[in-house]
Amino acid sequence: MPQMGYDMREGTVVRWHKQEGETVDRGEVIADIETDKATVEFEAYTGGVMGRIVAEAGVAVPVGELIAIITEPGESVPELAAPPANPAAGPAPTPAPVAADPEPAAPASPSDGGVRASPIARRLARERDIDLALVAGTGPNGRITERDIENYQAPVDAPSPASAPVATAAVPADTRIDLSRMRQTIARVTSDSKSTAPHFYVTAEIDMGKAMSLRRDVNDASDPENRVSVNDLMVKACALALAGHPKFNSFFRGDHLEVHGAMNIGIAIALESGLILPGVNNCESKSLLQIAAATKDLIARANSGTLRNEEYSSTTFSISNMGMFDVESFTAIIYPPHAAILAVGSVRQQPVVRDGELAVGQTMKATLSTDHRVADGAEAAQFLMEIKRVLQNPVSLLL
Repeated sequence: MPQMGYDMREGTVVRWHKQEGETVDRGEVIADIETDKATVEFEAYTGGVMGRIVAEAGVAVPVGELIAIITEPGESVPELAAPPANPAAGPAPTPAPVAADPEPAAPASPSDGGVRASPIARRLARERDIDLALVAGTGPNGRITERDIENYQAPVDAPSPASAPVATAAVPADTRIDLSRMRQTIARVTSDSKSTAPHFYVTAEIDMGKAMSLRRDVNDASDPENRVSVNDLMVKACALALAGHPKFNSFFRGDHLEVHGAMNIGIAIALESGLILPGVNNCESKSLLQIAAATKDLIARANSGTLRNEEYSSTTFSISNMGMFDVESFTAIIYPPHAAILAVGSVRQQPVVRDGELAVGQTMKATLSTDHRVADGAEAAQFLMEIKRVLQNPVSLLL
């Protein structure tokens, strides 16, 4: 089971795209794996033959545990791998103890044996002791989804007439909202980040007049399906600035910094179930239009649950943009193990002074959250000023 993200502890194979005995090419999608945050396409690390599928669909498996074996053509499957579970063959031998046990499959029961439900819905139902037979499914053909479990309210028995209380002034009742697995993961990661990485913040106001004019000209001359957003401008500007400030494209590793050559910039995407941070990889070699196209594709696949492993697990710097919500400025929590994250507010019409004259301009506030173990205040300010310089002289965004 691959680790598809810093915070991933276990994953569930939703579907195998290859069956035992079929040929596998390096880089080919062989399975869809569900994490706490998203469903990700898993690509084969090597080519060969799918010798054995070990992990059953719908069963949670800890990171690092065996899920399948790919062999060379004609090679026998190693005996160390237990055969896949076969209910008709009776109970399997007790396996040797391992460091962490995978989540057991849900036992068949009269209450849910004939109920159609997704693997994550079944898992949530087990965790919350919900009888699937009582849940109304809203998925295809009445299939119960994760959202159905999240929205389920257990029926409350009405009190008997003899015990009914005398009518009094209505008092709003307290309610309980159980956290989804994604929300629990977000809570854990953000708490770990704030308690481990000493955050500090620097904010700059950026004159976006020229950048917005450039964006308008590019969009007027481009395919309507590939329009450039303000966030695309930010991704390209950060990629250019990171080239001269590589500390901010690194991970803190105790006694050294792991500095990355590739600039894989994560963008915060708000899904109905929570926040994820997949990335556009190799931004240093992409044009502004290529970044715009890649971002739109990334957002579409994040919403449809078809992200690829490298998009979900290889980001090196991140941007969180709340400008579309008319937020002027905010601070963001660093996504570990990143060194920094840039929080972007809305572009607003504001009074500005140019050449001693008052005018109406377009400005935006950006706040850089930095891990103090990686860089100091002066370095963070210089990096942010480089982003500002690029955006205020945006011709470099097209080079």
